[in-house]
Amino acid sequence: MNQRKQLVVVGHGMVGHRFVQAAIERGLTETHDITILGEEPRPAYDRVALTSFFERGAEALSFLPGGAYDDPRVSLRLGAEVVAISPRQRVITLADGKDLHYDELVLATGAYPFVPPVPGKDLRGVFVYRTIEDLEAIRAASKKAKVGAVIGGGLLGLEAANALHQLGLETHVVELAPRLMAVQIDDAAGSTLNRHIETLGLTVHTGAMTEAVLGKDKVTGLALKDRNPLDVDLVVFSAGIRPRDALARAADLEIAERGGVLVDEHCRTSDEHIWAIGECAAPGGRMYGLVAPGYTMAEVVVDALLGGEAGAFTGADMSTKLKLLGVDVASFGDAFAADEDALEVVYADAVAGIYKKLVVKELASGGYELLGGILVGDASSYGVLRPLVGSGIELPDNPEELILPAARGGVSTGSTSAMLPDDAQVCSCNNVTKADIVAAVSDGGSCDSASCVTACTKAGSTCGSCKTVVKKIVEDHFAASGKVVDKSLCEHFEMTRQELFEVVAVHGYNRFDDIVEGHGKGRGCDICKPAVASILASLLNHHVLDGANATLQDTNDAYLANLQKNGTYSVVPRIPGGEITPDKLIVIGEVARDYGLYTKITGGQRIDLFGARMEDLPAIWKRLVDAGMESGHAYGKSLRTVKSCVGSTWCRYGVQDSVGLAIELELRYRGLRSPHKLKGGVSGCARECAEARGKDFGVIATERGWNLYVGGNGGAVPAHAQLLAGDLTREELIRYLDRFLMYYIRTADRLQRTSTWLDEIGGLERVREVVVDDSLGLGDELEASMDRHVDSYFDEWRATIEDPAKLARFVSFVNAPGTPDPHITFREERGQIRADLVDGPVSLGASIPVGAP
Repeated sequence: MNQRKQLVVVGHGMVGHRFVQAAIERGLTETHDITILGEEPRPAYDRVALTSFFERGAEALSFLPGGAYDDPRVSLRLGAEVVAISPRQRVITLADGKDLHYDELVLATGAYPFVPPVPGKDLRGVFVYRTIEDLEAIRAASKKAKVGAVIGGGLLGLEAANALHQLGLETHVVELAPRLMAVQIDDAAGSTLNRHIETLGLTVHTGAMTEAVLGKDKVTGLALKDRNPLDVDLVVFSAGIRPRDALARAADLEIAERGGVLVDEHCRTSDEHIWAIGECAAPGGRMYGLVAPGYTMAEVVVDALLGGEAGAFTGADMSTKLKLLGVDVASFGDAFAADEDALEVVYADAVAGIYKKLVVKELASGGYELLGGILVGDASSYGVLRPLVGSGIELPDNPEELILPAARGGVSTGSTSAMLPDDAQVCSCNNVTKADIVAAVSDGGSCDSASCVTACTKAGSTCGSCKTVVKKIVEDHFAASGKVVDKSLCEHFEMTRQELFEVVAVHGYNRFDDIVEGHGKGRGCDICKPAVASILASLLNHHVLDGANATLQDTNDAYLANLQKNGTYSVVPRIPGGEITPDKLIVIGEVARDYGLYTKITGGQRIDLFGARMEDLPAIWKRLVDAGMESGHAYGKSLRTVKSCVGSTWCRYGVQDSVGLAIELELRYRGLRSPHKLKGGVSGCARECAEARGKDFGVIATERGWNLYVGGNGGAVPAHAQLLAGDLTREELIRYLDRFLMYYIRTADRLQRTSTWLDEIGGLERVREVVVDDSLGLGDELEASMDRHVDSYFDEWRATIEDPAKLARFVSFVNAPGTPDPHITFREERGQIRADLVDGPVSLGASIPVGAP
């Protein structure tokens, strides 16, 4: 009987964890006992999503919440620091003085943050951004700070800036390079990203060298070369990373010229029994600072240790896609057109904040192949474009179609995904090809859905950027195989939202229990219950808190207010068209003052009041209602606002009364429940000051009437609205808009914005046929549905404060009314009161009121 070998892994980060997973999956534990030594006090966690720690907490980021692997031959030791390696004796020494023998050793020690040697770097109030412990320290310090600065405008620097911004600090980003994310994107993309970030209230300083952190005991400022110093009281260094190769250096292992443990194509070091993977390794002399290459290295070493035909690490896809401060940014392939024959295809929309570039190369056949690209502001096509790089696929005759909006001749993600060859790498994080995905759902495969494919192949489980493409490949394969594509709303209803809408309408249901008894199964879930609640509200326009339907609502609808991350609620009265009287302004100010609320004028021409205790909501609503105001439905999937410019009333360029029309439309469609939130805009001339083409419906005045645009939105995937009809009279405009909105409400999927619905239902021409040409004969029916909504409208706030049964919901569950919640602290910020959560994130499934300041 062969003696079992001892395998030791130093480092339990993302890559170390992936190594152990692969070792278990591929059978290495049948011959090896594995000991993992983690220096941090917690198991491996998702460092890619580190900033979400403030919202989700440490447990949600953990890859191993239970703290142990299922395989008994794997042992995890946390808080275990290795201080020395003796390759000749094959022994490692721990900080507690104990020695540990190994037959094979894997170094997965990762990297450490680089801190430039500037004066003041050791002052109190200076941090790095690498671990959960770092974030906990930053959060604690932020409670006494007002202004923070991040040194570094790369990937990690912008993540750190996002963290400070989330913590409520005035935030500066200081970058030595002439643009943000200099390694990943070009100057034009950097300018677009810069505008996005500064729009959010951050200040960006590019081409700026940090000379010193100012202060005696603690940070008081930041000195910049040839610029005025910044008054800051918290500094985060995020100026890059360096490989943690000190153990290897001390053990006389070969080190790459620029740092990192030098390894061969199998990730073996200069010692045949020691391997290195992840950020501490330097295959071919190069360090890879992304997780995907580290995962590949981990799997290469597992295969090598299994003794079979081992794979090789010959380089890695350095493509990147992430959301920085709410802005999509992606870079892939040859993004800087380094190939001497490269050509660039660029689409830029400065107004919408979108920049897209494809780098292509002409083929001998006369077509083009994709070399790389950059996407800022809208990276929805990244999942399809990245696998095309190096695939050998010839692009469409007009490559610009791959990045143009649909309204300007662009092609959909769905049609592009069909171009992918079987060997195209769809998921670069986990090295999953299109063939792997198809095999999982083919005959003999074990999967019957995209979610199952993700669980089995791990495609989409790391960064998530390829999930849309994975889903489309699965659906296309099922369709080609003659299988019915499962588009069920959830496990309780084997029908789409559109089908369920028709069922409820035809049968006249008004209770969830009747619907699930007649057409579903089980007791419902957090997907179908809110969907049914929305359908009932759209059809019946009843109070969402009536009877049993109150239990169906999402958290925000359940309390007619938006739950904020600190456990308080926001109150948003309706201000139709942005027009408000001085008396109403005074009441809003008095309410904010008396209840200690934070006030903010939003981009939708409303005034938000933040920090309200749940039990105070009815009293706040009464003051606003008594002053002639009503709910702005900021908490619901419904109409939010109809924004307007001042139009012909005041502006010398205005050709129509945009304010009057915006008020009319907002009052007409207020309270209209829909699959997703709705926003509108009305501009009084072509100068477009109301940004109407960035809305779900937008109206722009002409000399002869009004142009109606539909299907635009901001958010994660911005889209420009498209012209549905032009030079309309007021009556025509309202008729077409009534039809458009009711057609959307009837046929869209749950949580589907109008822009994506427009694409999936057949595009603008199809909607024009139904709405304008009335090709289905539904015009009168859709208009009648809207008329019923308008006639039955009521204010949910007023109805609540006049109903004792509904008022009974608004009592504290955590502490008695008037008793301060120990989890909340209050501080002054820019002259206003701000509430902060002290311990961990708020559960969005519970109502947690807070004490008064």
